[in-house]
Amino acid sequence: MEKFRSAIGVIGAGKMGEAIIAGLIRAGAPPGKILAFDADASRLEKIRKDYKIRIAENNPSLVKASEILILAVKPQVMEKVLMEISAAAFEKKPLVISIAAGIQTALLKKFLGADQRLCRVMPNTPALIGQGVSAYFAGPELSKADREKVDAILAAIGQVVEIDREDLMDAVTGLSGSGPAYIFMMIEALADGGVKMGLSRKLALSLAAQTVVGAGKMVLETGRHPGELKDMVTSPAGTTIAGLSVLEQGGLRGLLIQAVESATIRSRELAGGAGKKTGRQRRKK
Repeated sequence: MEKFRSAIGVIGAGKMGEAIIAGLIRAGAPPGKILAFDADASRLEKIRKDYKIRIAENNPSLVKASEILILAVKPQVMEKVLMEISAAAFEKKPLVISIAAGIQTALLKKFLGADQRLCRVMPNTPALIGQGVSAYFAGPELSKADREKVDAILAAIGQVVEIDREDLMDAVTGLSGSGPAYIFMMIEALADGGVKMGLSRKLALSLAAQTVVGAGKMVLETGRHPGELKDMVTSPAGTTIAGLSVLEQGGLRGLLIQAVESATIRSRELAGGAGKKTGRQRRKK
């Protein structure tokens, strides 16, 4: 397709790297335009067989063959990878997209050059099924065309949001990056409640998961405030208000707020940054 004309190199073929590769192919990117490398040879071979993409001999050769470079490696090995590809990146100057949690663009510039076109992204695990949400911060070096390429790649794995300040990426990590784990725990607890009251495990889990999916879609598709939608379900002296009363007494609302705050602070610690409070966001469809 026209929007995937550039050669795309993916360093790191783990779960998120594979999610991006799979999403690109679903969105129409030619497998021959996608190149990957991973230190795990067996993992790389699996990716090659499953998606029919090209495999690089090493990280530097991948960079030299790529117009867009996606860094999908773990944060703890990022510096090692950056040192390996530094010379090739200086020569090729690809558009660089990093999805490594906590890795700031300042570190990328240190190894890849101050004028390198950089984009920092925080995806989340529902990207594995094409239902993720990815927030990104684009460096000032990115052109409109570069942003369009980033949007197209990330849209292949779900919704896309652009953040205009890099320090907000820690808050994104605390909310949407870590958020699926909070929701999985809620689904598990709701299902346990159903089992306690006599439902089979399979039925209870199905009801709990679909309830979360449906509620989320109602918020997104109606545009109504969650409090308003909650009130629509809550009849005077009914079952829902009885359940909500228990949740309020247990502090569920406050605990979720604290969870996002705690995860954000931890992300700042890992990144070694101070972080600030708020900023403008622009949602992309």
